[in-house]
Amino acid sequence: MPCCWDSQFKAAVLEAPDIENEENNDVDNVPAFREFTLEQLKNATSGFAVENIVSEHGEKAPNVVYRGKLENHRRIAVKRFNRMAWPDSRQFLEEARSVGQLRNNRLANLLGCCCEGDERLLVAEYMPNETLAKHLFHWETQPMKWAMRLRVVLYLAQALEYCTNKGRALYHDLNAYRVLFDEDGNPRLSTFGLMKNSRDGKSYSTNLAFTPPEYLRTGRVTPESVIYSFGTLLLDLLSGKHIPPSHALDLIRDRNLQMLTDSCLEGQFSDNDGTELVRLASRCLQYEPRERPNPKSLVAALTPLQKETEVPSHVLMGIPHSASFTPLSPVGQACSRGDLTAIHEILENLGYKDDEGVVNELSFQMWTDQMQETLNSKKKGDAAFRQKDFKEAIECYTQFIDVGTMVSPTIFARRSLCYLINDMPQEALNDAMQAQVISPVWHIASYLQATALAALGMENESQTALKEGATLESKRSSVTGKK
Repeated sequence: MPCCWDSQFKAAVLEAPDIENEENNDVDNVPAFREFTLEQLKNATSGFAVENIVSEHGEKAPNVVYRGKLENHRRIAVKRFNRMAWPDSRQFLEEARSVGQLRNNRLANLLGCCCEGDERLLVAEYMPNETLAKHLFHWETQPMKWAMRLRVVLYLAQALEYCTNKGRALYHDLNAYRVLFDEDGNPRLSTFGLMKNSRDGKSYSTNLAFTPPEYLRTGRVTPESVIYSFGTLLLDLLSGKHIPPSHALDLIRDRNLQMLTDSCLEGQFSDNDGTELVRLASRCLQYEPRERPNPKSLVAALTPLQKETEVPSHVLMGIPHSASFTPLSPVGQACSRGDLTAIHEILENLGYKDDEGVVNELSFQMWTDQMQETLNSKKKGDAAFRQKDFKEAIECYTQFIDVGTMVSPTIFARRSLCYLINDMPQEALNDAMQAQVISPVWHIASYLQATALAALGMENESQTALKEGATLESKRSSVTGKK
């Protein structure tokens, strides 16, 4: 690295204002850390349904992350470790409780854990808008803008500074998959990487080309190793590719910045801006750990570089915002306005089309007496539902459900509506949630939850459920090619 760049960088950091990280950065509505039962997390994730997996490599990964929803409708991410991880339950609980004390808007905060038998699970805030890796390397509609890339690295530096100030300076395998985007499109650092290494895991999952040199020598993660990984993230954001640091440093030494920068960014930044970020990356990637900057220096260096600071992240990212969303379909609109008559008509017309693969797989039992009786209960319930005798429908559907031989999300949805019509919103909510347990990606279950939540006066939760229903419906429409 040319010495003039080095001295200029040090001067820039020394002269930068002493910007305090916003430590209590409006951490609204984040509950205290708690322990969950395995049963609670099974219910929250629809029995760890494959449809709820959000981590890379799906169910083949050693540790799988699921999206879920608690009984109070808080959306969560649940990391389930493989059974050989964390053999010492006391160490796991101590680590989880320690990380669980952190609360900051730059983090996907850890909400709780579960330690039952050989099961080890972590529960964090759910971030609905994918990972940095997805937006940077696998984007679909638009590449990430320069202003947003600068915001990502600043927020990340602020997250690391906060963690360092709280005594949690070590972060395992900091990479683009550890950076998540919340519902407002703001980047956050996953707290899962703050947990000390478990027996099954490695501190660095990426290949050796991206591993801090001292880790290869000692096998230990240090605060300086985290800064090295931050440097590789700076390169990712600058290039839009995952370039090995040694290759990037060769390009920097040859002053071949054009080869290093993402062609999608042409015209979005000045040479000076690019040079500043390259300079910072090369400092983070110094071979000697003591020559790398600390998180406070990173924040100080990155703050003056910020662009379009008044533009919300979701606008820069091109992500639809919750405040601007409208339900897609007649059923979504009917549920959003609580039009029970319209919902009844839609459910009646839909019939049992959405039960495919759930009810029919048990059809071989139809010939037993008990099954015949169960089906008679369903038939009577359907007739009462059609004739709008909703109390009779509740009774018949309850008989069907209580036998427990067959499961049907549609019957829970129908009974949910019957409860709503009979002014029993809590029972309606329970049934709508049960429909989603059986069929995790069924949009109507989310829409009915929205109606029940609104009837219970839980307007914010109702809006969230409506948005979830619209998202599920949109995904379904894109698969089937029809709305």
